[in-house]
Amino acid sequence: MISANRIKQIKALSQKKHRRESGLFIVEGDKAVSELLQQSDWEISHIYALQAWLDENILPPNTLFDKVSEKELSRISGLTKPNRVLAVVKTPERDITELKTGGKLILLLDNIRDPGNLGTIIRTADWFGIENIICSENTAELYNPKVIQSAMGSFLRVKLYYTSPEVYLSSLSEELPVMGALLNGDNIYKKKFPDEGIVIIGNESRGISANLINYITHRIYIPKHRDINKKILPESLNASVAAGIILSHLRSQ
Repeated sequence: MISANRIKQIKALSQKKHRRESGLFIVEGDKAVSELLQQSDWEISHIYALQAWLDENILPPNTLFDKVSEKELSRISGLTKPNRVLAVVKTPERDITELKTGGKLILLLDNIRDPGNLGTIIRTADWFGIENIICSENTAELYNPKVIQSAMGSFLRVKLYYTSPEVYLSSLSEELPVMGALLNGDNIYKKKFPDEGIVIIGNESRGISANLINYITHRIYIPKHRDINKKILPESLNASVAAGIILSHLRSQ
C-alpha cells in the first residue's frame, strides 16, 4: 500500500515547481514505460504498476517498484482513465554545448506555448529522424505531463535543449542555413531548400519573433490552397502541422 505522503509527493509532480525542485517527472502508460525500460540513458526512480503489467514486463536490476491496486493507481495518476503503470523518472541534464550541428536538421522552437503542440512536434521530429530540438525559454516545458503524453515515447529519442534562441543563433557559423516559416517566404513546393541546418518554428498565433528574423537565411512559405476570393480564410497553420509539412518536404528532397 502506498502511504498518503508518497501519494502527495507523486501528485505534486503535476506542477512545474515541484518537478524542478525534485528533479523528477512522471511517465504513464504501457507503451511509454515499456520503451523507457529499454533506454539506458534515462534513470527510473520508482515504478508503480498493476500485477498484470509486472507479470508481462522484466524490470532492470535494482529497479524500485511497488505493486498497486487500480484504486491506488487512480489516486496517483494524472489521467482520466489510468493505464496499468506509472513511472517516476529522474530529469536528465542537457548541455547545449555538446550539440553538433554539422550535417543535420535541427528544429528550433520559438515560444511554442501549447503542451500538446510541443508533444506532437517531438513525435513528428522523431518520425523524420530529427534527433535534437532547441527550445526558447518560454516554450512549454518538456516534462509537463501533457507533453509527455502527446509525445508518446518520442521524448526518449529526441533531445530537447532550452536556451535563448537569439544567443544560440548568434553563436552559429554564418555558413549554416537557418530556415524559417514566414508569410513572405519562398513557396516550399517550388524551391529546393537545404537538407541540413536549423528550422525555426514560431509561436502558434504570432509566428517567429521579430528578433530572430534577421538570422533566417532561407524563408519558407507554405501556401494556402483555398479560394482567395473567400471572405474568411484561416489565419495560420497549427505549429505542429507546419513543422510536419516542412520536415516532410525537406526529407523528400
